[in-house]
Amino acid sequence: MVSSPQSPQEWTRFWHHQALDVNLFQARFQRYAFTRHTHDYYVVAVVERGLQFFRHAGQKHLTPPDGLILINPGEMHTGEPADAAGFRYLALYPSLAQMRAAAAELGSGQAVAPQFTQPRGDHPMLARQLRRLHAALRGNQPGLDIESLYLDTLTNLVAAFSDRGPLPRAAEDSRAVRRARDYIEAHYMESISLDALAGEVGLSPYHLLRIFRRAVGLPPHSFQESLRIQQAQHCLSRGAALAEVALQVGYSSQSHFTQRFKQHIGVTPGRYAAEVMS
Repeated sequence: MVSSPQSPQEWTRFWHHQALDVNLFQARFQRYAFTRHTHDYYVVAVVERGLQFFRHAGQKHLTPPDGLILINPGEMHTGEPADAAGFRYLALYPSLAQMRAAAAELGSGQAVAPQFTQPRGDHPMLARQLRRLHAALRGNQPGLDIESLYLDTLTNLVAAFSDRGPLPRAAEDSRAVRRARDYIEAHYMESISLDALAGEVGLSPYHLLRIFRRAVGLPPHSFQESLRIQQAQHCLSRGAALAEVALQVGYSSQSHFTQRFKQHIGVTPGRYAAEVMS
């Protein structure tokens, strides 16, 4: 476990459960705000105390104590205190493979990746189960009981809040947007201009920006940075040096990389690497 006591009012803790290969997070924030970002894994969180506010797909959401936050991979979101009192919450980050396994437990006949249909949910029993699971996982002990609790919790979440299958593709998810995404994914470490990206897909920059934002939930440059941070997480989990990772994913300096990584993930890359490699 890695912790960072910023102040009596704000602190963060981060764990990696080796046996289940899942990351855990707990924090108390009074002023800190996450920038708009996405992940390549699910976010499942429960507010323990206070009120939390976040934006998702252009909508504002308020999360009270025991309220659940449910974010699918690739969905843009933020997060911050709703008032001066701040809030405390805990989160876990299941992978696509783990959520597919949970969906398969429901007897769907195939291990499809479920999609949460709403980013906010209320379910007192599941809030209690998530708290119990989080406490059990923080010990980083292997065991059938912990594995069973983890799968049971994910399966209950899928049953209560997901469509048990992929969401329909948005109307704006046109061929041009898919081509733009493919290009950014192939060149995320490079400097990409909107004009050059628009030229790649045969649209005007303004038109591409508008339909890309609507389809993806992020403008192209924010999508590119999310990819950089995601790749940085993978590199850090393999033991790469911070300075090497910063340059590899496209940042000009380690300090800039550290700042942007923390804005997306909530901890510095050094703290993240220390925990996932422990």
